[in-house]
Amino acid sequence: MTSDITITPHSPGIADVPGFHCAGVACDVRCNDDSRLDLALVYSKTPCTAAGVFTTNDIKAAPVVLDQELLAGGGDFHGIVINSGNANACTGTQGMADARAMLEKAEAVCGAPEKSFFVCSTGRIGRVLPMENVLRGIDEAATVLDDSAAQSKAAAEAILTSDTRSKTVTAQFDWEGETITVAGMAKGAGMIEPNMATMLAFIATDAKVSHALLSASLKSANTTSFNAITVDGDMSTNDTVLFLANGESGVEITSQNAELAELFIEAVKAVCKDLALKIAGDGERITKLVQVIVEGAKDVSSAEKVARAIGNSLLVKTSWYGSDPNWGRLLDAAGYARVGIIEEKIDLAYVPGIPMSGAFEGSVPALTQGQPQDDNLSQWKEIVSEKEFTIHLNLNLGSEKFTLYSTDLSEGYVDFNKSE
Repeated sequence: MTSDITITPHSPGIADVPGFHCAGVACDVRCNDDSRLDLALVYSKTPCTAAGVFTTNDIKAAPVVLDQELLAGGGDFHGIVINSGNANACTGTQGMADARAMLEKAEAVCGAPEKSFFVCSTGRIGRVLPMENVLRGIDEAATVLDDSAAQSKAAAEAILTSDTRSKTVTAQFDWEGETITVAGMAKGAGMIEPNMATMLAFIATDAKVSHALLSASLKSANTTSFNAITVDGDMSTNDTVLFLANGESGVEITSQNAELAELFIEAVKAVCKDLALKIAGDGERITKLVQVIVEGAKDVSSAEKVARAIGNSLLVKTSWYGSDPNWGRLLDAAGYARVGIIEEKIDLAYVPGIPMSGAFEGSVPALTQGQPQDDNLSQWKEIVSEKEFTIHLNLNLGSEKFTLYSTDLSEGYVDFNKSE
């Protein structure tokens, strides 16, 4: 089924979707006389259905609270306004007032109805937004708003904080003579432990999709993408993924047409997975991307707990940075997940690269039924010296699995984050 979907990994982004316009401008949100792009606008004149997933942190930024209210209220939506450089989190009543002011300004400059725009912010926590700059930026964004690749790329750049590169992707497939497009952009490099991290992702499609199906598609894709990455184990106050569908293609996705629905969901998953891996791969000062596959668990929850224990272990992550195949640390982390694993049943292997299928070519065992395979030491070392590799852990206790994408932890991460 995925073979019927064309993926463009470094596309212009959301403006690839017919009917969507974008803009990215500089308005000095950081208040340092910087010309860096820091405000983005996404707009569809055609009304959209919408879905979203958000941080589960008890402390939620004002835009998150506002967006959840808007989604709960239902209705049609037309766009999103996003600023970087300031999270508008932990800013009290002023923060909520500022988020609403951004919403109202975006609606006014685009001629959109009330409560039809979402608001997102990312950046430093605890600082009030410089609203004069932000509102001026929204005005300017409206004057350059269009469906060009240039403005789509500018929008993707404007949402970045500590990222080193923009993150965009487009997926397309044909159905009965029509082309369906799903495209997205994201940001995120640090404070990444989505459930959801300082990560934002925005996805758009020209398919006609009900809120219920759009929401189900996003939640399904989110489980194996944005909620399956970790850089540093820190959950943000601002994590948001928003999905807009404007129906411009005229093709309606319904659960009654199972084949079409499956194609659409696979396209959404492909977009989310691509963006999630780009976030993990751009972790702050990381040098390695590591896929942690835990299978043979009695249930998915157990597999996830083991994977997260390994992927968030500071000892494990620093050994990866040092290209040290210290599988003892992996096993220790798996054990303190406390899901009832049995040492004598465990198979553990190092695998080159990030294979996306069940084929683990070049897999080198470290443990077989709990017994160390020490003769393979030089091969383990070679694999973990690469920029991308996989840890394959089989608990041999059941049939469930979970895949997590993690990173190493470097001196550069500490140096970068020791002061804002």
